[in-house]
Amino acid sequence: MPAFLIGKKIGMTRFFDETGKNIPVTVIQAGPCFVSQVKTSEKDGYDALQLAFDDVKARNSTQPVIGHDGKAGLGPKRHHREVRCTSQEVAGAELGKEVSVASFESVKFVDVVGTSKGKGFAGTMKRHNFKGMCASHGTERKHRSPGSIGGHATNRGFSGRPKKGKRMSGHLGDERVTVRSLEVVGRDAEKNLLIVKGPVPGSNQSLLMIKEAVRLYKTKAKVAKAS
Repeated sequence: MPAFLIGKKIGMTRFFDETGKNIPVTVIQAGPCFVSQVKTSEKDGYDALQLAFDDVKARNSTQPVIGHDGKAGLGPKRHHREVRCTSQEVAGAELGKEVSVASFESVKFVDVVGTSKGKGFAGTMKRHNFKGMCASHGTERKHRSPGSIGGHATNRGFSGRPKKGKRMSGHLGDERVTVRSLEVVGRDAEKNLLIVKGPVPGSNQSLLMIKEAVRLYKTKAKVAKAS
């Protein structure tokens, strides 16, 4: 099976290595997950495994979800996610099989996908890192203004409106974010905990998807190969 898990962000803390170095880490409750559906190229057009995570009471679920998980011999689950895999990996999968942190035993770096914190409506300085207007003499109540927004507008055969994609004020955050190549500092198979170096997207208790890193820089590739 591919190294893939659904989990929750517990929070950040510090980790001291053998040399006493203080490392900022994030603790993730990774699993346990269960195989709730096996998709094959013959039946579905592609090969994939669907994992289910986090028990939910039947009264808080729906009949389709209860029936779907029941086919795999599982109780209703709160979250379901798919991961593409090869036909060989699909052939060795079984419905209802448990997937835990043990599947990351030999994984040194992971990619973590989550939803960033929503920050509501934000101005251009916070949203796009604009420097703002001059703060010297002559600028009056326009210090955090975005400046001219109609510079791309023209009437030469086109409509006189700002260009699409113009960086302006708007909704900030609450979007899918992937943090790549985070180092796995520690694991706790009994408690299904995965400890990774650095921050991950989202607030505490938010949903995360953890998978083996697919792209490594040269230095990290050497560490992964050596391990």
